[in-house]
Amino acid sequence: MPDTLKRPADAYSPLYFLASLGAGGLSVSFFMYLMFWVPHPGRPVPVFEDISAAFATGRMPMQAAIIVAVLGIAAFAFLNVKSLIWNFSALSAFRKTEGYTALRNSNAETTLLAAPLATAMTVNAMFILGLVFVPGLWSVIEYLFPMALVAFLGLGVWAFRTIGDFLGRVLTTGGVFDVTAHNSFAQLLPAFAISMIAVGLAAPAAMSGNALTVGIALVLSTFFGFAAITYTVVAAITAFNSMLQHGTAKDSGPTLMVIVPIMTVLGIMFLRQGHGLHTGFDAHTTPGETMVFLARLLTVQILFLLLGMLVLRRQGYFTDYVLGTKTSPGSYALVCPGVALSVMLQFFINKGLVEAGVIDKFGVAFWVLTAIALAAQAAMIALVLRLNRQHFGKARQAAALPAE
Repeated sequence: MPDTLKRPADAYSPLYFLASLGAGGLSVSFFMYLMFWVPHPGRPVPVFEDISAAFATGRMPMQAAIIVAVLGIAAFAFLNVKSLIWNFSALSAFRKTEGYTALRNSNAETTLLAAPLATAMTVNAMFILGLVFVPGLWSVIEYLFPMALVAFLGLGVWAFRTIGDFLGRVLTTGGVFDVTAHNSFAQLLPAFAISMIAVGLAAPAAMSGNALTVGIALVLSTFFGFAAITYTVVAAITAFNSMLQHGTAKDSGPTLMVIVPIMTVLGIMFLRQGHGLHTGFDAHTTPGETMVFLARLLTVQILFLLLGMLVLRRQGYFTDYVLGTKTSPGSYALVCPGVALSVMLQFFINKGLVEAGVIDKFGVAFWVLTAIALAAQAAMIALVLRLNRQHFGKARQAAALPAE
């Protein structure tokens, strides 16, 4: 290890884009406060005017929640963008090294999909910033939707070209894919990237009042969403077979829970599509059906969380890579499942249980369940701060491990 390396992050890996992704996800998790607690009649999402009115007329708990939400959105959106810029700069330098050439000829080539994944999250985060902080944005929102579709479609082309480079190499030349190193869910990163693009493409379907815009958003988001589902199924089955034979790669253990954010992102995509079908094409879904749909997604998430935590505890991952002195850029993959669980719980509680009439909004059961979502969010904030200190703080002797 060269002495010139000052921090673990200086041994660059594209997986450091997950640091930006995690911060962006936390920004979205704070928006859930506003989404479900602030009244926004006539609009599918709260905007600056709704938030200002709720703050002016609400009681102290509402005002406190709005302050926390607004500060959280701003702080983690800033961290998201800052990390994204750093990553693109570091990736540019990394492309000139032998390490990049080696990466492009290994299983880890798919880690390059972390770049469009994080960029798509940033686009989503910027949209939330506009809703929360820009007065009058809703009056021109219809003009922004075509630009958003073009932006996400561009990200989709980028992601598919990167995936094509990888699959074109491994499927046309035998023996270049190391099956023994496929013993994790690291190869699901392309599916995660595609699903993040899909949920972005679905946003105009949920918010636009123009039938053409809604229709285009529905079709494009369906294409990318089902592409993500297909890739997830294939990659998960082959990876699980390798894990059964070779065990789970310790430094890639957190990827076992990547199913959790994929489920959340695709779940939101389907909810957005359902809203677009309802408002644009008079197709209806009952609150009870939505509740059961979200419960099914949550069930899958809990199962994979339990599996991931079981393996990570048996391997001593947290002792070594989170609380200990070892570092791996893959540790940032731990942030996504916690944030995704928090967001999914907010949707399940509010769009599922409350709208179906199972529990009362702001009742005792509501806050007991919401406390779980808030606890998951708080844990992920602590984890992000901890990982940032480990990887981007003062100089360390050990460098980050490359991801497979």
